[in-house]
Amino acid sequence: MSETVAPSGVGERRWRRLLDRIERVGDALPDPVFIFLGCIALLMAGSAVAAALGWSAINPVTGETLRAESLLSRENLAKLLVDMPETMTKFPPLGLVLVVMLGAAVAERSGLFGALLGDAIRKLPKAILSPAVFVIGVMSHHAADAAYVVLIPMAALIYAEAGRHPLAGVAVAYAGISGAFAGNIIPGQFDVLILGITAPAAQLIDPSFVMNPLGNWWFTLAIGTLFTPIAWWVTDRVVEPRLGPWTREDTATAAPDLVLEEIGAAQRRGLRRAGIAALVVIGLFAALTLWPGAPLVDAEAVGPSRMTPFYQSLIAAFMLLFLASGWAYGAATGSVKSHRDIVAMMSEGMRGMAPYLVLAFFAAHFVAMFAWSKMGPVMAVHGAEALKGVGLPKPLLLIALLTMSSFMDLVIGSASAKWSAMAPIVVPMLMLLGISPEMTTAAYRMGDSIFNIVTPLASNFPLVLIISQKWRPRFGVGSMVALMLPYTIGFAIAGMSLVLAWVGLGLPVGPGAPGVYAPPVAASAP
Repeated sequence: MSETVAPSGVGERRWRRLLDRIERVGDALPDPVFIFLGCIALLMAGSAVAAALGWSAINPVTGETLRAESLLSRENLAKLLVDMPETMTKFPPLGLVLVVMLGAAVAERSGLFGALLGDAIRKLPKAILSPAVFVIGVMSHHAADAAYVVLIPMAALIYAEAGRHPLAGVAVAYAGISGAFAGNIIPGQFDVLILGITAPAAQLIDPSFVMNPLGNWWFTLAIGTLFTPIAWWVTDRVVEPRLGPWTREDTATAAPDLVLEEIGAAQRRGLRRAGIAALVVIGLFAALTLWPGAPLVDAEAVGPSRMTPFYQSLIAAFMLLFLASGWAYGAATGSVKSHRDIVAMMSEGMRGMAPYLVLAFFAAHFVAMFAWSKMGPVMAVHGAEALKGVGLPKPLLLIALLTMSSFMDLVIGSASAKWSAMAPIVVPMLMLLGISPEMTTAAYRMGDSIFNIVTPLASNFPLVLIISQKWRPRFGVGSMVALMLPYTIGFAIAGMSLVLAWVGLGLPVGPGAPGVYAPPVAASAP
């Protein structure tokens, strides 16, 4: 087990007592299903009041008037009842989770995950588990929501095999995937999406502005680099000591199907065959991406956006990778004797997702109904206008934008939805103050990721909660918030400091993307 230091001193004891108090209060809350029900009831009442008061805003791009709509209106009540099955099935994380789990269930129940991780963990120094898992979490942003399904359970297993607390593995993986969502080492599809929203907003001031998909690369790389030692320290010195000791016997009651096996001759043979199967799947997707006229490349796009179809196909890639390699491993070790075993493993995997499906039903309706009320865009526009009137210096104005983005994340989960409403006001405003569109986007992204890991309304929060309950059955919402809050505080302080330093030093935000903006000089009259 890696060496951890128990908190000592008055300040640290007070910190632990605060987290314990947060956990007790949070765990005293109702079941997450009823929390979502309460939020839906408040949303319906709030939308009715907002509509009655005529709450509205003007879309700064189209000039369209955005009006809050009552969820108690005839149309929205009909939509709620008539479209209920469609609302459930269109919940963004649901399909991703279920598709990946079909393959992951085979890889897990055939014994592949246990053998693979058990073999790998013995070769990895236990002291660097936390930074290694965190960096993998940061890089897994390209895999979208599949990272939650794949990496977080794996991290718990890795920590368990190392004799460390599995929930510490859950915490550091979740922090890397969601808490550090603004950072990455290699640009991906989200950079193209978010900067694609920035471009038309910037063109309101400068029609010649062209979207640079690498426009945030230096900043996102700095986040990934800066946050890694923070996550390492928080995990090993704050989170894991507070979780207390953990022994292998705990797994027998909490997660009996997740115990890692010893590696024998049959397992090594299975790992070799699983490796061959994995190479076949990887080769298939490489061919579908690199072959002339390949279907997983957008030939009409330019730059990294050409790879958008490939990024979107990663969900299917993970499912097929786990299915093929798990089947090959099971066939070699005897855990899979026929195709019927594969179907049974998939069924067992889906059975384990039942608690998540119940939560997803209510979460899906809250997210959809918030969109129907149109309160999100109106809130974003009014918030951006309030920010414009503050009159702060440029660095503090970006901090205000970051802070507003953070708190809006507690109620509006979609980063692109918030930015679509805010960018047309915030981007031109800061351009006129000498801040580049790329720098404004970077500050927004930093703020958007801070509260991701502590808000129960985040779309993947229920999934992570269910994963945690495999290791501690009575682990509740308050326990999850208390577990992740130290990361949120550390990332918030570091993120704000990074934005201030970036603007103060005038650093470029990415290749060909300065942090400052010089408005075009109008031609003088003859």
